[in-house]
Amino acid sequence: MYNIVSAIFLAENIKKIEIQAPRIAKKRKAGQFVMIRVSEHGERIPLTIAGSDPEKGTIAIIVQGMGKSTRELNMKAAGDTIHDIVGPLGTPSHIEKFGTTVVIGGGVGSAIAYPTAVALKEAGNHVITINGARTKDLVILEEEMKAVSDEAYITTDDGSYGFHGFVTRKLQDLLESGRTIDYVLAIGPVPMMKAVAEVTRPNGIHTVVSLNPVMVDGTGMCGGCRVTVDNEIRFACVDGPEFDAHKVDFRNLSDRNRMYLEEEKLSAEEFSHKCRIGLDQ
Repeated sequence: MYNIVSAIFLAENIKKIEIQAPRIAKKRKAGQFVMIRVSEHGERIPLTIAGSDPEKGTIAIIVQGMGKSTRELNMKAAGDTIHDIVGPLGTPSHIEKFGTTVVIGGGVGSAIAYPTAVALKEAGNHVITINGARTKDLVILEEEMKAVSDEAYITTDDGSYGFHGFVTRKLQDLLESGRTIDYVLAIGPVPMMKAVAEVTRPNGIHTVVSLNPVMVDGTGMCGGCRVTVDNEIRFACVDGPEFDAHKVDFRNLSDRNRMYLEEEKLSAEEFSHKCRIGLDQ
């Protein structure tokens, strides 16, 4: 069992959870993730490590309650426990002094991008961050991103806060202004990552994305997280999760992520029904 130290909502259905996990806290690096089971019979959930405090022995994860398991996890509070955590898993982000870097987070993708932004800044890069959300109330980690950025931008799809438009439009504006950009990291919904790749492709800018395929064990045994990169099958859990954006088959990734939509919907509806019954009793 792993103890929850703190649990606070950052936005609607988005919760930051700090967990006591000393060994993971000491070893984790930017870009790595953990596999979590909320309860003994629960499914495994891959979640990027948003931060850690080796002295306190804690790691932080940021969870958007979408399906049954993530909503169950977001019902946890400080003092509760999580059944098991495995990690750190995955290949860490490749960090070096690239020059001018742009780190783009779309929605909860900002939580995944944040630790890499920290590492890029520590490596001496000029870090530009673009933190995007559908609306102002869904913007997360604004102050944290600003603290590690030389330049920080907020974008909202509806224009309720910051720049009115998609993260790709802000990136395009930077390129059109004549800025030299040496490296781009984009993390978020698949359509957003694909769009960023198309913006940077004509300029040949090294662009990396963190993929989010269906994942079961996180150790390369099941093959469920296979993705097509440069016309080869790779496993996101061990070969990634970060890959060259210009070599990713985003159509294949999107199709695979939709394979269990109906089952996920039914599971979430059943969970909601049980929650309503519990509240009525």
